[in-house]
Amino acid sequence: MSALALAGILQAQSIPTPRPINPAEGTTNPSARITQSQNPYLGSVPSKSTGATLELSLEGAIERGLRYNLGLVESAQGAADVRADRLRALSALLPQIEARGRQGLDDISFHEIGLKLPPIPGFSLPPTTGGFGYQDARIALRQSVFDAGLRERYKARRSDEQASQLNIKDSRDVVVLAVGTAYLQVIASTARVDTAKAELASATELDQQTANRVKSEVSPEIDSLRAQVERQSAAQRVTNNVNAFEKDKLTLGRIIGLAVDQPFALTDSLAYRPLTGLTSESATAEALRSRSDLASAEASVHAAEADVRAQTAQRLPVVSVSADYGGAGANLGNFNQVYSVSANVAVPVYTGGRIRADIEQARADLARKRAEYEDIKGRIAYDVRVAWLDATASESSLQVAEQNRVLAGRALTQSEDRYANGVTNYLEVVQAREAVTAAASNYIDSLYSYNVAIVSLARAMGGAETRIPQLLGAK
Repeated sequence: MSALALAGILQAQSIPTPRPINPAEGTTNPSARITQSQNPYLGSVPSKSTGATLELSLEGAIERGLRYNLGLVESAQGAADVRADRLRALSALLPQIEARGRQGLDDISFHEIGLKLPPIPGFSLPPTTGGFGYQDARIALRQSVFDAGLRERYKARRSDEQASQLNIKDSRDVVVLAVGTAYLQVIASTARVDTAKAELASATELDQQTANRVKSEVSPEIDSLRAQVERQSAAQRVTNNVNAFEKDKLTLGRIIGLAVDQPFALTDSLAYRPLTGLTSESATAEALRSRSDLASAEASVHAAEADVRAQTAQRLPVVSVSADYGGAGANLGNFNQVYSVSANVAVPVYTGGRIRADIEQARADLARKRAEYEDIKGRIAYDVRVAWLDATASESSLQVAEQNRVLAGRALTQSEDRYANGVTNYLEVVQAREAVTAAASNYIDSLYSYNVAIVSLARAMGGAETRIPQLLGAK
């Protein structure tokens, strides 16, 4: 499976967009789609090659993916930005203390400040005071006493941070989905390579037998030609399957952060395991309880509600206090104690409709967040239902494919016996071998499709990190 095919599987899922949340735009949409060309879940921060062959289990591959996958790294960096916004909102509620020092040199104009003296004979007021210096050092305090807008903005940023943390948790499920799907594809490619090599060995042996029969003039030369074509076709299938296997390994390595030249081998062999103990209804109920993207969307709704209250609170009075204390004088030697304390009340009288516009914008954002929340609930039910239908259909196909594989093998055995006994020609053997090849390929594809459906179901239900190994029964 190419990286493009894996991107198609990821695109069919509800996945979070790993970018920072801009408070001016509201929180990110946790179910936003990302294009194949920009899909960070297919990339990673590669580690250095050790040179030694790495034994990689499914759980080990998931662990590496959760450590090095680019999508998760970007989600974590976005969460750091949101956390910084929450700390800024908290800072506005806390006391602000600063130390100030000043060395001044002034020359003040009497005319500028409007100072006039009564007429005095023989005396006129100079135009300026003349240069004079002074020093001033103080510690200043500012504290908001009552500002409903600041409190609600802090609540909104706190909900944003909660949504961001839940987005990271949902990103982990997406990484597990990508790793699990790529791991399964490597296993399927391994099975295809083994099947192709076994077919090549059988075709080579049968080619030799046919050549001997032609040499003994028991069979016509056309049977030898057909056997050679069959052997060369089997060799070509081996080459193609080995090439696909190596590319699938590269795809898995890119997702989990392995260097391109890092050799590794898979240790888990995943077979068919019936899906028991679950129904479509119970899976949907579990998904609505466990999916982190739904909880993130709910937190985003709470943040939007707090933003509406914050914008409405702009109409309320704002009460604050400020104070400073220190010393001032011409120099340090003659400093005098100085201080000031003030209580401030600000009441908006006329803002030109700005507050109303802010409230309307916040309400529109809240309506959008509520709609997105309901959409995600529907998307989760859709994801579970689709995965359940895929698992059911692929399980039925797998059973049919297994029966066809057994029947095709028996038909090939009988055809080879009939050919060896001179009852039929080699064309019947060729047709039987083609049926075996098709049956084996169909079985591998059906098993892969079933296991991918199980992985998708685990992602749809939430908590894929622990659920996927349980449902697959990795060994």
